[in-house]
Amino acid sequence: MSAFSLRQLLESLHDDLESRLATVRKAIGHPGSKGDASETVWVELLNTYLPARYQAASAHVVDSLGVFSDQIDIVVFDRQYTPFIFKMSGQAIVPAEGVYAVFEAKQTIDASLVRYAQEKVASVRRLYRTSLPIPFVEGTLKAKSLPHILGGIVALDSEWNPPLGEPLSKALEADSGDGRLDIGCVASFGSFARDEDGGYHSSKTNKPATSFLFELIARLQASATVPMIDVRAYAKWLIDPVDERIA
Repeated sequence: MSAFSLRQLLESLHDDLESRLATVRKAIGHPGSKGDASETVWVELLNTYLPARYQAASAHVVDSLGVFSDQIDIVVFDRQYTPFIFKMSGQAIVPAEGVYAVFEAKQTIDASLVRYAQEKVASVRRLYRTSLPIPFVEGTLKAKSLPHILGGIVALDSEWNPPLGEPLSKALEADSGDGRLDIGCVASFGSFARDEDGGYHSSKTNKPATSFLFELIARLQASATVPMIDVRAYAKWLIDPVDERIA
């Protein structure tokens, strides 16, 4: 008989995350530091359990037109096919084509923070993304259509009672455009996800962080691979306005 229990392994994943978030809330008084520490807990969870093709980090996102997103608490981006990720003063800057998902991380959610997360997500989705035809051994595949960038919010607690009830649904449904949220987790109570018909359902399992992680992985699998980035579109920013040709 095995010495392991799959149920206990999955439950322990959630218990560890919830315990670390609760410790951050109790031990750190400064709101900014508390927020940074909460982000770190979620980023470490994703980098530990997502497949190696993905990486998570606090970052800005930039497009080939030189437009930057807002600062995003958690960006899940491609680490296999995206040719460059900038690092400056401890902050990652990710090209828009390499982004799979973006999340805001908060200690507690309410209507204003859901709206804030929607604005952050929209600032990424509105960026321009290139997509080139893909060469392979037998020829060239047509350019990949741009995949939907997942957006969401993660937190420890909720200001609402019930935590995942009608007030949360109304806040989520307030933006069905560029800022719409697809998935989220309130670690003390449950997780939520957007259905194909545009509505939301919540899952009130006793281990919501694990449920959230599995749903995120399933949705990342469905989005396949990021498009082939046009590196020359970014390289244009290096060209001097004066076009000097070699004689």
